[in-house]
Amino acid sequence: MNKFIKPDWNNSILNISATLAEFLGAPNKNAVLPILKQKLAVGYRNIVYVCFDGMGVYPLERNLPKDDFLRQHIVHTVTSTFPSTTTNATTCLCTNKLPLEHGWLGWSLHFDGIGRNVDIYLNKDSQTGEELVFDSPLSDDTDGYFYHGTRADYKIHTVYPHYICPTQGDNTVADSVEELFEAVARICGESGKHFVYAYSPEPDGTMHDFGVTCSETKTLIEDISARLKALSESLDDTLLIVSADHGQIDVEGYVDWREEKELNEMLVCPPYLDSRSPCFKVKRGCKRRFAKRFHEKYGEDFALFRTVDLIKQNYFGDRGEYGYLLGDFIASGTYTHKMMILPKENPHYHKGHHTALTQEMLVPLILIECSARPSD
Repeated sequence: MNKFIKPDWNNSILNISATLAEFLGAPNKNAVLPILKQKLAVGYRNIVYVCFDGMGVYPLERNLPKDDFLRQHIVHTVTSTFPSTTTNATTCLCTNKLPLEHGWLGWSLHFDGIGRNVDIYLNKDSQTGEELVFDSPLSDDTDGYFYHGTRADYKIHTVYPHYICPTQGDNTVADSVEELFEAVARICGESGKHFVYAYSPEPDGTMHDFGVTCSETKTLIEDISARLKALSESLDDTLLIVSADHGQIDVEGYVDWREEKELNEMLVCPPYLDSRSPCFKVKRGCKRRFAKRFHEKYGEDFALFRTVDLIKQNYFGDRGEYGYLLGDFIASGTYTHKMMILPKENPHYHKGHHTALTQEMLVPLILIECSARPSD
């Protein structure tokens, strides 16, 4: 159980998107998943993909019995990205691009041009919270592969919370799990063929606040399962594809980097990326000493890797231009399930978290076939 889980770019969340892109006739350079391709070949009138943020294999196994509706329909397990941040993973899912191709690699990134760490979803200084205006070099994370298909027979829909604002397509705003299910049911009830790409920020938000193994999370995941069962029974000629961007684990302790003196003095800037996968830019001449001291002080809770080694080993994909954003070293939280508190105003002490190479890397592929396809 102590072996790290490496992203498998032939069997990952990205390959779900690759399979859907191929089905829609959109450009695709990535491997497809045979089990999903086979189901898509049936030719369902409605194809619905739903990403429930954080609803990985571990949260499902901890909160649902084996005979639950949701677990009964798990047909395959895939890996998330590394880091398994929402920024990185959902951008892979939406754009069908590898992490090195899109650059949305973590919650916080360092940009040499402005000399700051930036919370890239918020465009705020990671340490001070100051709002920033700068020319981001990152790719467009809203440019979904589904907008570039050649199949004109399927109308493209998205279902997003209000803070995600796609610039094209037919979007429905859904700020709750209930609203998401209502939107999907409405779209599938319309005439014609429909492809739906839907995203819910739950149960990730609840697990961050309360943990994976708590009553609040259990109730929410049970509700999602019950709603999926009811939706599947109400739909006809529809394939429901349900997955997640990553999983979560219960945080079992905190490493407060704000109290670190010696190693901070060797850094060009404060650590960034994410709190279970922090990234370090080290001053010239300090790299060997930094690695040695980091391992001595934090090696039980965080494994330290040279970024160049991870890039060569395809942890972020085998193509792309954004590796320079990843600094000199990246650490991954180990199975002690600690979270590093990075220097910033009002840091979060999450009770559940993700982004390391442990159980949070495993994601289910759930396929639910709604009624037999009517004959033409």
